[in-house]
Amino acid sequence: MGQRAPLVITAGEPAGIGPELCLSLAHEALPYPFVVISDPDVLRQRARETGIDVDIVEVDLADAGDVSGGDQQLHVVPVNFPSGVTAGKLDPANAPALLDGLRIAVQACMDGTFAALVTAPLQKSVINDAGIAFSGHTEFLAELTGTALPVMLLTAGDLRVALATTHLALRDVPDALSPELLRDVLGILVEDLASKFGIEHPEVIVCGLNPHAGEGGHLGSEDDAIIRPVVDEFAGRGVRVRGPLPADTAFTPAGGARDAVLAMYHDQGLPVLKHAGFGNAVNVTLGLPIIRTSVDHGTALDLAGTGRADNGSLLAAVRLAAELAGA
Repeated sequence: MGQRAPLVITAGEPAGIGPELCLSLAHEALPYPFVVISDPDVLRQRARETGIDVDIVEVDLADAGDVSGGDQQLHVVPVNFPSGVTAGKLDPANAPALLDGLRIAVQACMDGTFAALVTAPLQKSVINDAGIAFSGHTEFLAELTGTALPVMLLTAGDLRVALATTHLALRDVPDALSPELLRDVLGILVEDLASKFGIEHPEVIVCGLNPHAGEGGHLGSEDDAIIRPVVDEFAGRGVRVRGPLPADTAFTPAGGARDAVLAMYHDQGLPVLKHAGFGNAVNVTLGLPIIRTSVDHGTALDLAGTGRADNGSLLAAVRLAAELAGA
């Protein structure tokens, strides 16, 4: 049996906690190899600042697929930042190199060098401050892979929550919802629950948009006019899907069995998910031709360099990426 391809982890915003979270993985008993893409000097500096004892081993991308784990080593494909990095202090000069590292990681996953991509958090504001239009990891990865519609799914234990819309102002959500969008999102969710998570006949609850799922049209028309026809269409094809259910029912035992819940907007689904598993939740991007997982938190600039950052979510993201990749 040949050696399996390693995972690749991008260390994220260098001034945030990403570098030290990656360093901490060298002390975890992970039964599969991984490679970090970052600036080795930044990692060495952060190791000194946080007191993490780790042997940083630089590897060429061409050799990265042959690494093995263990011995408190961290294998790093170098992407050097042009400006010095200070923990907690953002520097737009480093944004282009940061995105270059992501491009390298994605292309290497597409080429089969790596089995899956795990991303530490970015700081969107500093990338935009560098004059680069950037709306988020998910959208950038979709662009790099030629994916028309990525779908955000967060997991915490056996709770999985997908989003029909992501980073939109609440007032814009009703206008963004359409039968076409819901049909595409629900199709990707059902397909990837089967193909990536191995759930043969996934069962999905679809949330309504309005309180009480519109209360028969008295609290809004979108539930009956947009959501219900799509749910009925999928159910008519034999897909195990129910809805629209009020969100305050969908997440309770009264909502019934489900493999995933499809929420209509960001703060409809994610507060429940993060209450259930904050610090150990994982963000998964569905619809991509590669496996990508990420942490459920931001860059935590105030914690960077202190050694107090919790690596629970990154560990969960690494373990789920390996599981989805069949490692």
